[in-house]
Amino acid sequence: MQLVNIGFGNVVSANKIVSIVSPDAAPVKRIIQEAKDGKTAIDATCGRRTRAVLIMDSGHVILSAIQPETIASRLDKDIAKEENIEE
Repeated sequence: MQLVNIGFGNVVSANKIVSIVSPDAAPVKRIIQEAKDGKTAIDATCGRRTRAVLIMDSGHVILSAIQPETIASRLDKDIAKEENIEE
């Protein structure tokens, strides 16, 4: 199982991530509100501003204070590192 750091010591399973999006668009805000209402939202911002929203394959929505580009680059680095280990 591969984990990716989403900030402040919080990690998620990289294999379960469906999408990493910015929280600025109205549809994403609606997704966040529906997840909060349905108790499937996980706030990993530690009180800071939400800068990335991770949509998981289980339907959970994870809020992060790290930029989506930063999370994606960490994910890419971890994937490349894992591929080198397997070779």
